[in-house]
Amino acid sequence: MFHGDQRTPLPPAKESTATAAPPAEKTATPGAPAGKPAGPAAAQKKARDPFFDNAKYLAIVLVAMGHAWEPLTDGSRAAEALYMVVYTFHMPAFIIISGYFSRSFDMRKDRLQRLVTGVAVPYVLFEVAYTFFKRWADDDPGQPISLLDPWFLTWFLVALFIWRLTTPLWKVVRWPVPLALVIAMLASVSPDIGDDLDLQRVLQFLPFFVIGLFMKPEHFQWAQRRAVKWASLPIFASALVMAYWAGPRMTSAWFYHRDSAQELGAPWWSGLVMTLALFGCSAVLVTCFFAWVPKRQTWFTVLGAGTLYGYLLHGFLAKGSRFWGWFDDYQWLHTPLGEIAVTLIAGAVVTALCTPPVQRAFRWAMEPRMAWAFKKDPAETARARGTASTTT
Repeated sequence: MFHGDQRTPLPPAKESTATAAPPAEKTATPGAPAGKPAGPAAAQKKARDPFFDNAKYLAIVLVAMGHAWEPLTDGSRAAEALYMVVYTFHMPAFIIISGYFSRSFDMRKDRLQRLVTGVAVPYVLFEVAYTFFKRWADDDPGQPISLLDPWFLTWFLVALFIWRLTTPLWKVVRWPVPLALVIAMLASVSPDIGDDLDLQRVLQFLPFFVIGLFMKPEHFQWAQRRAVKWASLPIFASALVMAYWAGPRMTSAWFYHRDSAQELGAPWWSGLVMTLALFGCSAVLVTCFFAWVPKRQTWFTVLGAGTLYGYLLHGFLAKGSRFWGWFDDYQWLHTPLGEIAVTLIAGAVVTALCTPPVQRAFRWAMEPRMAWAFKKDPAETARARGTASTTT
């Protein structure tokens, strides 16, 4: 319940041990030594803010729904309008949260290890898995395995790896957000960047990560004020009307941020204009989205810890539905009732993929410990020996 503009403040953000978002910040460090007592300090460190788990879950549901709407956009102007509006803010929201929980990242050994195990390793595993899946489902045995060319959803892991490594740099420059925005604008007019590591997306989405780095709890509190909450309703309605008008007049590829203006068949200067325009629209709609995210514990809060699982695993079904021609074979899916059914099914599937049983089944791929892969810290080993000697 809300009472005027007096709100219960969001708790200060705790440092996340997660190395990827949409995944939630983990409550245990992979490879950490077992047997340490869980005292009050440890319990405090593990505390989670339900607001961010709720936001991540709702955003991943919108991601899955957006993928389900894509085959419907050619025959339904309403589906295309919804698709364009959702694509304006769902990934920027994820990326802002990713930046927010990257604020304390530095080149410390344990954080670099988590970056490898939580981002780089899942990228390699799922890039290979997606390649074999495409070979089988699309009858494309020639599909090569290329770690330099992310396929479908894995681009986000590459981007997060690069963004997080650059975090210390953004903390020392004087105007980080304007600089990141200039880089994004220049990328949008640079077709020679190419497809390696999906650098267009890395650079064009960069401003949202940098914004997240400099967000503070009070910024999220401001977004949850009653005035912002209710103002978001006409803003969303206006965005849908605008998208309904713009649908036949522009390509939705602008919202993917994976191509330069020239590659989209537009004059080079339009990349500068569209980057600024979409950045402004995304910032406004992300604020409206955050305004309606519950900040209390809900039935889906626990699912926020599994959003990486839902994100990567639903890709097999999203692509499989195209390879197997479901949207061509079942024409009723293109009716209003079919579109509603597709939306509900997408939400239900990604919800199931975020549940704890799925997390336990796939943790070996998403959150591997891999203590064997890293050198032991000599100081830590010496401390352990000293502790052992004093107890004997």
